[in-house]
Parts: sequence; C-alpha cells; structure tokens
Amino acid sequence: MCSWRPCRRSRWRALRSRWLAASLTCTLLVVYVCTQDLLHSVIRFPILWGSSNPPKQVTVLIWYEPFGKRRRLGDCHLLFNITGCNLTTNRSLHQEADAILFHHRDIGDFSDFPMIRPSSQKWIWMNFESPSHSPWLSSLGGIFNWTMSYRVDSDIFMPYGYLFSRKKPKVILPRKKKLVAWVISNWSEDHERVQYYNQLREYVEIDIYGRYGMDLKDDNIVKTVSEYKFYLAFENSLHTDYITEKLWRNAFKAGAVPIVMGPSRYNYEMFIPRNSFIHVDDFSSPRKLAVYLKFLDKNMHRYRRYFTWKKQYDVHVPSFWDEHYCTACETAKTAGNRFRTVSDLAGWFES
Repeated sequence: MCSWRPCRRSRWRALRSRWLAASLTCTLLVVYVCTQDLLHSVIRFPILWGSSNPPKQVTVLIWYEPFGKRRRLGDCHLLFNITGCNLTTNRSLHQEADAILFHHRDIGDFSDFPMIRPSSQKWIWMNFESPSHSPWLSSLGGIFNWTMSYRVDSDIFMPYGYLFSRKKPKVILPRKKKLVAWVISNWSEDHERVQYYNQLREYVEIDIYGRYGMDLKDDNIVKTVSEYKFYLAFENSLHTDYITEKLWRNAFKAGAVPIVMGPSRYNYEMFIPRNSFIHVDDFSSPRKLAVYLKFLDKNMHRYRRYFTWKKQYDVHVPSFWDEHYCTACETAKTAGNRFRTVSDLAGWFES
C-alpha cells in the first residue's frame, strides 16, 4: 500500500489513464517508487495512448542539439536496454524520421524548420526550463504533437529526478561539520531567492559556492555539499512541478537536508516524502527558519528524521541527454500511429 498523501483530484483524473496501461495501483506520489521494474515501465511508457503494433525500428531525429553543443549520441540498447531505437542528428533524414525532437531554447524564427512533414510524423516539443525562461511559447500553438518536460502532465514526463524503491539495512550519513551551503551561478538582487538569502544570512551562517562564492571542492557539487547538514535548494523561478537538480542531486545525493523554495509544499509532496525536506513557507520569517536550523544542529535525533526515507528509497538523477532521447524514442514506438496536436502550448505550460 502506498503511504503518501494522494494528489489533487483534478490532476489525478487527468493523469490516471496514462498509468493504467502500466497496471499501476499506487497514487501519483509514488509512481516512481512502487518497484524499480514497474518504475521503468512507467517512465518508458508515459504516453496517454496504448500500444498498437509498434514498429520494430523507430528513427528519432534530434533537430536541435540542446544549447548548440554537439555530442555523441548514446546507444539506447546499451544504456537503457531499449531496443529498436535509431537516434540521429542528420537533418537530411527528416522525411524518413518517425519523430523529430525540438529543444525549445534553440528554436529561433522557424526558418530552419522542415518544409515537408509526412502526415504520420510526430513533432515533439522538449523543454526543461521554467515558463519564466521559455520565450516563444505563444507562437508555438498547433505545431507540435507531443510535449516532453518536467511537468507531470506532459505527454512524455521526464522529471529532474525521482525516488525508486531499494531498502537499505542502515542509513549512513556523511560526517558533517558545517551547517548551510548554497551553490548559485545566476545571481540577481531582484530574485526572490536572493532576497530571502539576504535576510536568512543575518541569523545563520551560509557558505556560498559557485560564480559568486567559493570554489567547489574538486569541482564537485556533491562532494562539497556532503560536508553540510543543510542545502538551499532554491529554484530560479516558482512554477508547477519545477523541481530541479538543486533538490535531487545537490541535496539528496549529497546527503544534505534540502531547504526548498519553489512550488508549494503540496507540490513537493507529490514527489518526495513530507519529512524529507524543509520548505521556506513552513516559517513566517527567515529568522524563524534560522532558529529551527540551529535547533536541528544541536539535536541529532531530530535531524536524522529527515533521512528516514533513505531506508526504503534511493535517488535517480536522469542523465542529460541520452535518457531523454531514448525515452522519446521508446514512447514513439509505444504510441504507434496515434496522433494529436498540442493546440495551446503556452496556455498549458504557463498554467
């Protein structure tokens, strides 16, 4: 039986049919953690439609290599045991491809989009930035067939991280001598997270790393943060489901308790246990949060409660971009010839 609180009814109705095909009986909250085998079936087959004699070989054309950085494409079979997937960046194959993947941040004026589009070809919109950092959205209605993003209600759901079930006999935490760390590369005094930090630092010491602070230990975020009890997992903008590697890698992988600023506590609890993190909204002021952190610093028994989840679960952080490409390819295989169009991309993503 799943133990975490069920998700909001309206969102659950919209998502339930997508996971019925994977024989899920758990709530959305634990879609990642029921079992590792089931998890992979969900992550690989998140599309709304069922399989209808999928082709043996599917070609996915990556139209834009993300942020203009060329890289060698991985082998889906070797990396993820996904067969029948042919990934390519060769645009001359655009009429032969079963699906074309477009990375949002690289879309310009549409002048280089394919001029000829076979009727059965799927165009996939892929984006892992928040709406605040996603231009052109209002111009993209009626162009794409599927969405692929961190949002749960995407056609192809790819979160920045997730928990999977793996019981551990004993939780061993790294030895910690320091209190609070924050790694930040995009600093603006206008950002809510920076304003909150400026108030919080008046009451508790916070070590800053990155472009505006100290150098990382061995240039490694996890190794650096593992020496701290708490980590400021502050998102650069506040949007539904926008929970990035700041929580999954920087905090959870480092064995630090995340202090989060992002969507609501309710939204976080759709993905992780309620006692695994501290939300800034839990406190009426930064001063009261600082008092609580100092209390936990002196009370190891209460502090360790934030790691109870580690007895049952581990963290997976998807690799950019092989896992995303291969997931899109397998989804194209699973969906077969089913077809639809995303008519109001901006209205959905900005909601």
